[in-house]
Amino acid sequence: MKVLIVGAGIAGPTLAFWLNKAGHHVTIVEHAQELRSGGYLIDFWGAGFEVAEKMGIVPKLRERGYVMTEARAVNREGRKVASFKPDAIMESVETYLSLARSDLSAVIYEALGGAAELILGDTVAELADDGDRVRVTFESGRTGDFDLVVGADGLHSKVRQLAFGPDQGFERYLGMVVAAFETTGYPQRDELVAMMYADVGFQAVRLSLRDDKTLFLFSVRHEGEVPADRAAQEELLRATLAAKGWEVPCMLDLMGKAKDFYFDSVSQIRMPSWTTGRVALVGDAAACPSFLAGQGSALAMVEAYTLGAELASGGDAGDAFARYQALLAPLLQSKQDAAVGLGLAFAPKNRLQLFERNTVMRLMGLPKIADLVMGRSFHDAVELPAFPASKTAL
Repeated sequence: MKVLIVGAGIAGPTLAFWLNKAGHHVTIVEHAQELRSGGYLIDFWGAGFEVAEKMGIVPKLRERGYVMTEARAVNREGRKVASFKPDAIMESVETYLSLARSDLSAVIYEALGGAAELILGDTVAELADDGDRVRVTFESGRTGDFDLVVGADGLHSKVRQLAFGPDQGFERYLGMVVAAFETTGYPQRDELVAMMYADVGFQAVRLSLRDDKTLFLFSVRHEGEVPADRAAQEELLRATLAAKGWEVPCMLDLMGKAKDFYFDSVSQIRMPSWTTGRVALVGDAAACPSFLAGQGSALAMVEAYTLGAELASGGDAGDAFARYQALLAPLLQSKQDAAVGLGLAFAPKNRLQLFERNTVMRLMGLPKIADLVMGRSFHDAVELPAFPASKTAL
């Protein structure tokens, strides 16, 4: 079976790995001119970690990742107001890592070992599904026929737009934007500690990385149109945060010098179906839980593995698509519902929400309270299907 995967982030290469294992011919097309770098540090756990173990990539992820020892909230003068330790929430930190999203993507792609054809600097422009195949026209003008097309191209998926309709029908904006960038040589360092400063309408995070790098992350309340170009995005952040305290003014000064700059809306994608005909969606393209969920990359791997396993089980692709959604829709919806209520943790709307955020963080220093508040978030209520040992679909 010939499968086109659109997107070379997390879900796309993960699905390619499992489809290749089942004997299919896979092509990945990525709009960017090179595999992406930068982004932000993600927390990686749950069923996604189980997928990584099945792929044999956990040792390499540990080499690139971090095990944070503390999350510490400070006020505008830098004094600690609350903190908690991850091991107060999780049963074991052995299946928990923090790592750059681009590092996770790179390790997954390396695991492919060149088994999938990779096309950079291009994407899909037209899809024509005749029931037996999908004729694809690319932006470059090339064409090709594929048995299946899978959109793994993120929140603003072109595949979703072509096959399902405009974003407005599925995107739910949560009133916030997120930005991330790195610098080297930043003088303040707190090793393996997530330093967080929040006030009404925003949060700023500083994370000390190896090789003298520091990652900065902003989450900011914003109503109205989300700017698309970097200059306007930086201006939005400066206008919103310029008068804030702690280290924020210094962060803003460094922002314009950063080589890699990530900026996007905080949104969810909610769809009644992730598939149509011979086209399917995975990862954020299908059911983005939003940045607030803190688990989008791990869930993308779960979706990709499950879709790959169901396609490898044999039978009609439509039946495999149906099993894929039936198994994962309850989990993804629960993650999305939970994320909606977490906005106060990332950018409190008012003083009351700021007080609530800091109070909860203080209470999470107590193990039993921490498990009550957050424990369920670290346990994914899903059983991954077994991957067929030899049967190949279609």
